Amino acid sequence: MSDDALMTALGQRARAAATRMAAAPTAAKDAALRALATRLRGQAAAIAAQTEADAANAQAAGLAAPLVDRLRLTPAAIATLAEGCEQLAAMPDPIGEITELRRRPSGIAVGRMRVPLGVFGMIYESRPGVTIEAAALALKSGNAAILRGGSEALDSNRLLADQVRAALADAGLPEDAVQLVPTPDRAAVGRLIAMPEYVDVIIPRGGKGLIARIAAEARVPVIKHLDGNCHTYVDAQVDLALALRVTDNAKTHKYSPCNATESLLVHADQAAAFLPALGRVFAAKGVEMRACPRAAVHLAGLAGVVPATEADWDEEYLAPVISIKVVDSLDEAIAHINRHGSHHTDAILTALHAHAMRFVREVDSASVMVNTSTRFADGFEYGLGAEIGISTDKFHARGPVGLEGLTSLKWVVLGQGEVRA
Repeated sequence: MSDDALMTALGQRARAAATRMAAAPTAAKDAALRALATRLRGQAAAIAAQTEADAANAQAAGLAAPLVDRLRLTPAAIATLAEGCEQLAAMPDPIGEITELRRRPSGIAVGRMRVPLGVFGMIYESRPGVTIEAAALALKSGNAAILRGGSEALDSNRLLADQVRAALADAGLPEDAVQLVPTPDRAAVGRLIAMPEYVDVIIPRGGKGLIARIAAEARVPVIKHLDGNCHTYVDAQVDLALALRVTDNAKTHKYSPCNATESLLVHADQAAAFLPALGRVFAAKGVEMRACPRAAVHLAGLAGVVPATEADWDEEYLAPVISIKVVDSLDEAIAHINRHGSHHTDAILTALHAHAMRFVREVDSASVMVNTSTRFADGFEYGLGAEIGISTDKFHARGPVGLEGLTSLKWVVLGQGEVRA
C-alpha cells in the first residue's frame, strides 16, 4: 500500500471512530482508561525492556544523548503513566457540559457546549510515553487520534499502542479511536498534515526543526511550541536557601525536558552571595556555566565557567549547560525574558510580593511561576491527568494542553417557539 493510500485509510477509520467517540458514555471512556492503566502495570517489564532496546539501538546509531534518554521508560515512569490514566478517569467528563446559559430579552436561552475537536494527528520524536498520554487524552475528550512517533521508537510505540487498542476493545469502544502510523516514511507525515477532510488539528512534539516544518507545511491548524528557553530570575530580595534549592532543581533535575531552566538571571544585589554557592553546586554536577562578564567575576575559579556569547541568551541546550546573566533591576529581567525567551515557562524567586505580581503580569509566557521550579510546567503536575504537549500560541490552548485543549465550544440556543421580531 502506498503512503497516500495508507494515510487515507487511517484518516477514514479515524473519522468514523471520532463520530462514535463523541457520543461515547463517560462510563465507557473511564473504563477504558482504567483498563489501560491495568495493562500498563501488567506489561511494565516488557515495555521497559523494549524501550531500553530502542535506546541502545539509537545510541549505537549515534543519536544525541538527550534524545536517547527520552526513549527510555523506566518502571517508575510507566507507573506514572498508569496513574495519569486513572487520574483522567476520575476527572469530570467535559464533553456535553453546557455553561454560561443566559436568558435573553427575546425569551431564548443562550449557552455554550463543550465538544470534541474530532480527529487530531500527533507527530512526535523519541518519548514513547507520548503514545499513552496522547491516547489517554484522546479517549477522555471523546476524540480520535492518529499517532506518528519517531522511527527510533517504532517498536516501543507499537507495543504501547497495542495496549491502548486492547483497552478500548475491553470497554466496547472503537479500537480505531487510536491508530499508530506503522511506517517511518517521512512522506506519511506530509500526507497526515495535509488532509483536512480527515484531520482537524495537528500537534507536533519534538525538536525545533520538526515543529517548524510542520507549522510551515500543514494545511490544518497546529498546536505547537518551537523551543523551551526557560528562565529563572533571582530577585533583589530573596530567601537564598530557597533560591539555591529551586534553581538547582530547575536546571539539574533532568536536562532533556523543555521545561528545564536554560537561562539564569540574578539581580546584582544577590550576585555576590548567590552565584558562588550555586556555581559550586553546578561545578560538582558537571554543568557548564556560560556567564556574562559580571557573573564570571563571582564564578571565578570554578570548573565549567566559560564566557557567554550573545547567542547563548536565545539557546535551548537540553544538556548540562546554562547561561547566566547579572541584571540591575526587575525591569531589565522582564525585558530580557520577553526578548530572548521562547514564551514557554519562566520563574521569579523573590521575597517581594509586588515584584512577583509584576512578573506574572508582564512576562509574556504560557506559564509564569513564583518561588518554584520551572520543572513543574507539566500537565500531570498541573492536575490535568496528562498533557499532549505545550502550546506557546495565544489562541485556543496555551501552556500544557490537557483535556480542555482538545475540546471546542459550540453555541446552544434553547427556545419555546420564539421568533425574531
